[in-house]
Amino acid sequence: MIRVTIDAVPLLVRSAGVKNYLYYWTRHLRQESRGVDIRLFPFLDEASWLDHEGSVANPLTTRVRLGMLFLLNQFPNNISGWIDRGADVFHTCKLLNPPRRAKLTATVHDLTCWLLPETHSKVNVAADKRFAERILKRADGLIAVSEATRADAVRFLNLPAEKIRVIHHGIAEPFFQVMPQDADRVRSRHGLARPYLLFVGTIEPRKNIARLLNAWQALSPSTQGEFDLVLAGPPGWGQSDTMARLRNPSPGVRYLGYVPEEDLPGLFAGATAFVYPSLYEGFGFPVAQAMAAGTPVITSCVSALPEIAGGAALLIDPLSEAALRDAMEEILTSPARRAKASEMGRANARRFTWPDCARKSLRFFEELAG
Repeated sequence: MIRVTIDAVPLLVRSAGVKNYLYYWTRHLRQESRGVDIRLFPFLDEASWLDHEGSVANPLTTRVRLGMLFLLNQFPNNISGWIDRGADVFHTCKLLNPPRRAKLTATVHDLTCWLLPETHSKVNVAADKRFAERILKRADGLIAVSEATRADAVRFLNLPAEKIRVIHHGIAEPFFQVMPQDADRVRSRHGLARPYLLFVGTIEPRKNIARLLNAWQALSPSTQGEFDLVLAGPPGWGQSDTMARLRNPSPGVRYLGYVPEEDLPGLFAGATAFVYPSLYEGFGFPVAQAMAAGTPVITSCVSALPEIAGGAALLIDPLSEAALRDAMEEILTSPARRAKASEMGRANARRFTWPDCARKSLRFFEELAG
C-alpha cells in the first residue's frame, strides 16, 4: 500500500475555489482509494462540512495547525519529513518545506499572477511566485485543472508538459440532483420574487463585475423591467467602488453577499440564466455548477472557460460591455435559446464528476510512486 499525504491547510482559511477543490477531492480520494492510504496534513481529519468563509476545524485546532505551518515555512528544514516519515507522495498546497524523501506533487490552479498581476494583491503575487520557484519547478509531477492551465504553466514557468497531468475538477452531486422545490425554497429564503439573471463569485477585480453592472444598465427597459440581476459572493479585495455600487444598487440589482454551499444548487437552478464574464479562470467552478443545475450560461471566451463550457455556453469578449449586453439580452428574451443551452449544458457538465477526478488522481499518484 502506498501512502499519499495531502497538504490540506486551505481548509483552515477563508478560500473559495481551492477550498472547494480540497474538500470534495480529498473526500472522494478516500472513497475511491484501493491500496492507497490518504492522509491530510497537518494531522487533519476529514472535514464534515464546507464553509468558504471560515475554517472547517474548531478555533484551537485551526490556530495550532496554522502556527505549525508558519514555523515550518520559515527556513529550509526537513521537519515535515520527520513528522510524516511514511509518505510515498506528498501533495502540497501551502507547505514550502515538504518531506524530502516523498515524491513531491502539487496542483496548478491558474497562472493569473503572471497573466493578470493587477487583479491580485502584491502579497498574493509574491506568494504564488515563491510557491512556483520552491515547489512547482522542482515537483516530480503536477496536476493541472485544465488544458489551458497546463499550457500557461508550460509557457510562463517553462515547465515540461510531460510532467503535468490534466485532471478536471468535479461538480458535487447536489448540483445535478437539484429539484424545482429546492429552487423555490432558496428563492423564498433570499426574497427573490422576480425572475433573475445570476452571477456567483468573489467580488474581486478578476471577476469583471463593474463591466457586468454597466452592461446590465444598458439593457433594454423592457428586459430590465422583467428581470433582476442577482449577485452572490463574499467581498474580496480592491473593489471599493464596485462594493459601493452593490451596497447601494440601482433598481433591479440585488447583492446577496456570501451564500452557503447548501443553497447554491437551488440558487443556480432558480435562475433564468447565469452570467460569468471573468477575465481569466483556471477552471471556472460556477460555469460547470450552473450547467449541472440546468441553467443557461453566458461566459468569457478566454482562458479555460471555453474548454469547461464545452460548446454549451454563449461566449463573449469580457472586455466588451456591448458584447456582454447583447448576450444577456439574447439569452433573457429567447426561451428557445435557453432551452437548448440548458440541455447542452447538463450533458456537458457530466464530464466533471468527483469520483472520476479522484480515480484519475489516484492513478497519477500510483504511477508517480512507482
